[in-house]
Amino acid sequence: MDYFLILVCTGLVTGATYAMVAMGFAMIYKATGVVNFAQGELMMLTAYVAYSLAGSLHLSFIPLMAVTIPLAMLIGLVLERLFIRPMLGEPVFAIVMVTIGLAVILRGATVLIWSTNEDLFDAGFSDTVIEIGPVPFYEAQLYTLAMLAILVAGAWAFFRFSRLGIAMRATANHQTAALLMGISARRIYALAWALSAAIASVAGVLIATMFTIKPDLWFQGLRSFPAVILGGLDSVLGAALGGITIGVVENLSEGYIGQGLKEIAGFVVIVLVLMVRPYGLFGAKTIERV
Repeated sequence: MDYFLILVCTGLVTGATYAMVAMGFAMIYKATGVVNFAQGELMMLTAYVAYSLAGSLHLSFIPLMAVTIPLAMLIGLVLERLFIRPMLGEPVFAIVMVTIGLAVILRGATVLIWSTNEDLFDAGFSDTVIEIGPVPFYEAQLYTLAMLAILVAGAWAFFRFSRLGIAMRATANHQTAALLMGISARRIYALAWALSAAIASVAGVLIATMFTIKPDLWFQGLRSFPAVILGGLDSVLGAALGGITIGVVENLSEGYIGQGLKEIAGFVVIVLVLMVRPYGLFGAKTIERV
């Protein structure tokens, strides 16, 4: 029983990192209808920015995030203005290709600025093991779970109560009707990129502190993609639940079935789910009349 609890809890931590990255994917897709294939690279870039800030200013996690999140949002706004806004009105495939090109640019820029070295990221977390029942946690792991809970609650409140969140939902539901009601689609797109970058920065810092910071951190974006497919591309909260589900399934499959299955377990889950619900667990069902 203890072994099962350890697998589930460590899976929750892994799933929390997937969930945060997946929420960033879903945030942009919900507002624009475009999959941002540079999300992993955006996470990597903001993590490196935080790494430089932590090294130069000697900030612990909370002050570090208070500085990093606004910078990440600014980065998201700049990228949207330079690369995405000129593509408005173009076919979705063309915009997706731009995000792929942007991903390559961000990888190259990160290597040029910070080199290819792998390094430890000290965000002020203690190395002391904290035992909750039979399950040992590091402080960074508990912060990861707490930050996911905060992000999920914040996203729910944003979409449910704020005027901007309601405007984003309206734009996602019917862009033409939203425009007729005076909602600026360009501002909504920019907001989506800024919020996605903010979420990516939180995920990037926590992943880098739990492991190491290195230029292939972007690959975590690809590993998180099954989570957003499982939860639904247009559901931010569904993407979070999808990340948790994928993380737990991966850990249990590796722990009970065999090593190596962790890499494919998530994809097996989404194949099975999509055969029943092609739009994901919480995605909006689209009905087309022909």
